[in-house]
Amino acid sequence: MESRPLRYFVAVAEELNFARAAERLGISPPPLSRAIRQLERELGAVLFERTTHRVSLTPAGEVLLTEARFALRALEAAGRRARRAAATEPKLVLAVKADGDAGLLEAILARYAADPAALPVAVRLSAWHEQSRLLREGEADVALVYEPYDDRTGLDAERLTTEPRVAALAASHPLASRAGLRLADLGLRPDEAYRYIDEVRGKGKDLAQLLTLVGLDEVVALLPESVTARYPRPGVVYRPVLDAPPAVLAVAWPQHSRSTATAALVRAAVSVAHEREERAAG
Repeated sequence: MESRPLRYFVAVAEELNFARAAERLGISPPPLSRAIRQLERELGAVLFERTTHRVSLTPAGEVLLTEARFALRALEAAGRRARRAAATEPKLVLAVKADGDAGLLEAILARYAADPAALPVAVRLSAWHEQSRLLREGEADVALVYEPYDDRTGLDAERLTTEPRVAALAASHPLASRAGLRLADLGLRPDEAYRYIDEVRGKGKDLAQLLTLVGLDEVVALLPESVTARYPRPGVVYRPVLDAPPAVLAVAWPQHSRSTATAALVRAAVSVAHEREERAAG
């Protein structure tokens, strides 16, 4: 199956209108309609229900839309990776959220640089949950990412660290005097914890900005325990949240990657995390 009919199909599936899809693609409706008919013949399946008033996807069309989007993104990502590999001075792109490395980034980069397979590293600072997209679209080779992340298709990962979570509160907050908290103290049920974490993360561009909002008593943030030692702040206190989901940091990469440089960085990340775990245990 060629990519052009899939692109045509996706345009029609998203517009649910042949005229608008044709305009979007820069072609006229008749050849677009013929291309869709030919695709349906090749697949032996009807993809659209057509009436004089509306176009809708059949069950087969719904399935193909999901798969086609993934296939087209994979093709585009392959092109990006090939262009980057062909560069005069190829680099490995590491995606990471600022302050989203559990304090491991410098040690990982130092360990990686000593590996014979290492390439120069370009650190791509990204937003929360952006790393999965960057990996799938070929804009990054490897990422440090906190769970949960979009791991539905196309990615492999190794867990690096698992930490308890703490609540970051203003020192003047009514709960700041307690030694430990539960999610219910914050008005949360267990199934709401990740949604709450994401919502609060979105209030600050980085951890420093988020902690400023905490100090102003505008938000209460659920953060990995390692933050307490790395970011002491006047006016901010950290309290353990006993039933919060743990903060799990992973290193992720494209599932079908055969890059020795990517493999070397994954090895470095796992090794550094393991050594820190051993020191903590001993």
